[in-house]
Amino acid sequence: MRVPILKQGHNLIATIQTAPSDTDLRGLRDSLVAQVGRYRARGAIIDITALDVMDSFAVRTLRDIAQMVRLRGADAVIVGIQPEVALSMVELGLTLEGVDTALDLEEGLALLDERTRRWHLRAGHSPRSGANAPPALPDERRRCHFPGLPDARSAHDELSRC
Repeated sequence: MRVPILKQGHNLIATIQTAPSDTDLRGLRDSLVAQVGRYRARGAIIDITALDVMDSFAVRTLRDIAQMVRLRGADAVIVGIQPEVALSMVELGLTLEGVDTALDLEEGLALLDERTRRWHLRAGHSPRSGANAPPALPDERRRCHFPGLPDARSAHDELSRC
């Protein structure tokens, strides 16, 4: 089963629709990392909403994909972790440490859009200029990580502090 990868604006969205084999996950890794460069994507979302179970290889591979995407210059977000999957991961000691997560695709896209907006502001590419322009952000690069927040509101609150 090949995982479809769609381009939406400056983001790529990979939706895992059924339980992937190890070969499927390796294919997703290779394809997504290549497409980040090909399309000059600023963000990549991996949607795992359809998964009701994840083994240690799947968790490790998703974490590796997110790190590889970041090394290619894009942000990565894993969305749609089901409550049962989250519980199993915690019980088995499997983590997505250092990987951003969001409740669903909508929240993941909002997170990436906010980061893109901030990047534009830092780079001086604001769509608004003059008196209505927002203040420039500090030149330092910040990453917001909040994989364990319980709901979208908490994620939004945490993002606003970054």
